[in-house]
Amino acid sequence: MLQKIKEEISKVIIGHEHLIDAMLISLITEGHLLVEGVPGIAKTKSVLTLAKTIGLDFKRVQFTPDLLPSDITGVEIYNPKTNEFQIKKGPVFTNLLLADEINRAPAKVQSALLEVMQEKQVTIANETFKINPPFLVIATQNPIEQEGTYPLPEAQLDRFLMKVNVSYNSLEEEILIVKSQTKEVNQVATKEDILKLQKELDNIHMDDELLRYIATIVDATRNPSKYNIKTADYIEYGVSPRATIAMYKCSKAYAMLQNKDYVTPLDIIKIAKDVLRHRIILNYKAEIDGIDSEKVINDVIKAIDLP
Repeated sequence: MLQKIKEEISKVIIGHEHLIDAMLISLITEGHLLVEGVPGIAKTKSVLTLAKTIGLDFKRVQFTPDLLPSDITGVEIYNPKTNEFQIKKGPVFTNLLLADEINRAPAKVQSALLEVMQEKQVTIANETFKINPPFLVIATQNPIEQEGTYPLPEAQLDRFLMKVNVSYNSLEEEILIVKSQTKEVNQVATKEDILKLQKELDNIHMDDELLRYIATIVDATRNPSKYNIKTADYIEYGVSPRATIAMYKCSKAYAMLQNKDYVTPLDIIKIAKDVLRHRIILNYKAEIDGIDSEKVINDVIKAIDLP
């Protein structure tokens, strides 16, 4: 089923297999995805295509500085005809929500969305509404424009299951992109199929040694000197327990994508950067020396022996 969905998306999304995998992993694990990349590289189109192939309800919100929390969650309005207040639900009431350029909206709007992501429910006036599953938020960020933006605080970034960086296509892929413009995607799965896959995730086996391997990687970000990490001096704060849970879930989902019913160390390594890059906090020395989280994560993984 997953391969069928992936193949259908790949008809029109060329060269971004990593992004497609991340979207499917987020959907299976009931997590949320942050996508960062320059404009025009099919971030929005990828999300829309995913919705089409599964038949999910889809809504898109363009984040702007004048956006209000109620524009996302909904609002109570007065109806003069009935002389009563009514609830008008916001775009968050959907299966797949695209939060386009999330760093363009102020902190109050960002926190309103992140609360819904965490709780999977919305309170409007005195009423609380559950969000119907499956529910996935995919947020995008544009890294080349910093003017008029509100960067997500580290604690809020932690709410995202994964963060994926998307770059330009290769020359050959660019030619294929032009040729794929007339192609259409079909629905090849349903909401029920996704809910079934979410339950099947529990059946993917992970050995206790691999669980210890994940926990050791997390511990190494918190106590880098204990593991002789080369870039230990650049780490300000290690990752939270959310990272351990995310690596556990994502490695199982990645194994499922590979048509396996068990997790290997390679599956854990494959998802490690996407789970950790937005959670590990570096100090000012890292910025001065041009060291980024990718380099630190590489050093952490190299320092831990494979089980």
